[in-house]
Amino acid sequence: MNKINKFHDNSFVLRYDGTVKRYGQFCGLARALDIVGERWTALIVRELSIRDCRYSDIRDGLPGIATNLLADRLRHLEAHGVIERYNAPPPVATTLYRLTAHGEALRPILHGLGEWGSDLMHSGQGQDAFRGRWLVSAIEGMTINGVPGDIAPIRVRIAVDHEPVDLVVADGAARGELLASAAPDVVITTDPDTAMELLVGVTTLTRARRDRRATVTGSTVAVTEFDRFAAALREQREAPDRS
Repeated sequence: MNKINKFHDNSFVLRYDGTVKRYGQFCGLARALDIVGERWTALIVRELSIRDCRYSDIRDGLPGIATNLLADRLRHLEAHGVIERYNAPPPVATTLYRLTAHGEALRPILHGLGEWGSDLMHSGQGQDAFRGRWLVSAIEGMTINGVPGDIAPIRVRIAVDHEPVDLVVADGAARGELLASAAPDVVITTDPDTAMELLVGVTTLTRARRDRRATVTGSTVAVTEFDRFAAALREQREAPDRS
């Protein structure tokens, strides 16, 4: 029998059934992890936080997941109101998954985890899989506390694979855009390790280009602003009073 637990204002409904592993603790964190704490689940939310996805898009973003496990995870998230399906009109004309408003509320949590994990990226990619679109999550995680300093508005396209990502800095904030149509100020063609090193301020565009780790085309002024942006983020992360 399903157990339904409602807050008094009916704004939230949590459903449990016997197939879901639970911590069995009357704690908000434990109950949140009942829903998104299983392996792969948070990464499904990551994929859908970047864009609406076909089933095959989600599977591509989760190298190594078994098809039946992905289907189970999607059903689980849908049953708990985190994601939903809809039929996209032509020319897409297929079923897509997207985050619900309830699922969208997970964005800052995932971005915070991504920002916390940025320090774990220094060991490099190694044999780990990579998708260019994951840079959207990386950018939003690293800039969760805003963009420090007086960085001029820039649009920097980072091309690692067939899904280039634009870093857009404007009005003291930054965001990542996938497959953007707007013209960039700078285009960086590089590898995953160098892309992450650039974003966390470990190296600069000038150095990466000199070391032939990146091809850089575009405005010299924008290149300078990008390096200032990355350096400012690094200083923000390393500040002693960082909260």
